[in-house]
Amino acid sequence: MKELGTSECWSRLRASDVGRIAVYTEADGVDIFPVNHVVDGGTIVFRTADGTKLASIDDGHAAAFEVDGTDNDHHAWSVVVKGTAHHITRREELFDIFDLDVRPWHDGDKPSFVRVTPVAVSGRRFAVSTTRRSEGDDPDGAV
Repeated sequence: MKELGTSECWSRLRASDVGRIAVYTEADGVDIFPVNHVVDGGTIVFRTADGTKLASIDDGHAAAFEVDGTDNDHHAWSVVVKGTAHHITRREELFDIFDLDVRPWHDGDKPSFVRVTPVAVSGRRFAVSTTRRSEGDDPDGAV
């Protein structure tokens, strides 16, 4: 396994179409939602509709954002951004991000923007095993 440097992590974040945002919800504890995103000045921005995800994001609310993928050379990678999330409501900030190319896969109305501001960014890259273990091989259930 190889730790990825900060610039490599941001490069992979920029190149990814979809990531996952993890937030704390009153009903379910920690919950994870897939979102389409863009990198904007060292932050992650995505659009969303009203609902559980948006309701769980308050200014300064802790959040984690993750993307992962595979390379053509049988390696997988994962990047995690830990930080805070806030619903963008200030007019000046909305004007600044309005032209970002955030295109949700879902056709529904997604009028709200959310920004994740990192406090830590980390990533790793590792070779994908050519042999798969059966579920009983690893007592911890690790991948």
